Amino acid sequence: MSVFDRILQNEAARLEAFPVCRNSIFLAHAGVTALPRVVADAVIDYTRAASKQHQEFGSVLKDIQQTRAIAAQFIGGRSDEIALLGPTSLGLSLFANGIPWEPGDEVLCYADDYPANVYPWIDLRRLGVTVRYLEPERQGEITPELVAAALTPRTRMVALASCNYLTGYRIDVDAIGRILQERGILFSLDAIQTLGAFPVSVAHVDFLSADAHKWMLGPMAIGIVFVKKERFALLRPTLLGAWNVRSPDFIAQDRVEFPDSAMRYEPGVLNASGIYGMRAALQLIGGFGLENVSARILQLKAHLVRGLRALGFEIHGPADGPNASGITACFHPQASMAVLFKELERNGVIASLRHDRSGREYLRFSPHFYNTETEIDRVIAVLREARG
Repeated sequence: MSVFDRILQNEAARLEAFPVCRNSIFLAHAGVTALPRVVADAVIDYTRAASKQHQEFGSVLKDIQQTRAIAAQFIGGRSDEIALLGPTSLGLSLFANGIPWEPGDEVLCYADDYPANVYPWIDLRRLGVTVRYLEPERQGEITPELVAAALTPRTRMVALASCNYLTGYRIDVDAIGRILQERGILFSLDAIQTLGAFPVSVAHVDFLSADAHKWMLGPMAIGIVFVKKERFALLRPTLLGAWNVRSPDFIAQDRVEFPDSAMRYEPGVLNASGIYGMRAALQLIGGFGLENVSARILQLKAHLVRGLRALGFEIHGPADGPNASGITACFHPQASMAVLFKELERNGVIASLRHDRSGREYLRFSPHFYNTETEIDRVIAVLREARG
């Protein structure tokens, strides 16, 4: 029996590996995850060891480099293209602020993405950059055709999320990336809502940022920042320090020179405890097999959607198909989502309450592979009882 099957078929093993399941039904991985035991242990073990000696003891720097390699493998990049920084907004801001923009350059983004992937781009207006919004027919439904139709000769960057945080619409990263690559347009990807749950490839992506605290099942404020090596010369580091500017023997030089790797975007000491936690999280998911994780998430989503629809809920976003993700947002035309959210909380169900631009409320569920059909059935039962 594989480790994956053992966790799913042995309740004692599941509870041991994911302690949050002991006292709650955790369906909020699109928010801030609860840590698996192995991740918490990795953080604790490092921290305890660092209380007995300095924080860069022994193999710490070697382990950090190994984490780059693991992260690179996850997205199909190279370890020297990985900076270990978080949160996601830090990477996105480095991308936005490090490019030498010219007045009249265009950035294409989406106003109803999570704000962390909107504000860094619209702030570029102060530099004379034109920011244009994609306008899909349905929220989050960013298709290759929509992107292609919106491009102009002045479009220099397209900045998208790999998955919409509310509707769960998962974009075709490769198809969009190919279109942009053929036209010489830069592609920035906020991958936090898919990385750890679904395959993400940077084959046609220039820049990627994703914190570990959602689907990667890792700590907060540590993540993966990817910069394609061919873009190092273009994307100047905007945070400078002793680590990313050449300083032989820690002596400041009269010139600013950067290393020939993504470490050029890391200005100082790193979040070592977070890196150990993220490494453990990536190894956990990798050990289960990302294809198994993805299939299991979609299996749970289908079970959840059937139960919600049976109660009269409407699904906001794709319920199935190639653009479906682990996020399921829903509303009921005859109920208050805020009231139902409180009832779920009272019954130990951790989900999310979200709103769209019009003010409509949604319940957002985001189960991970270790959740169970029994937990989903309990959620449906709570909603049924609350509806009366």
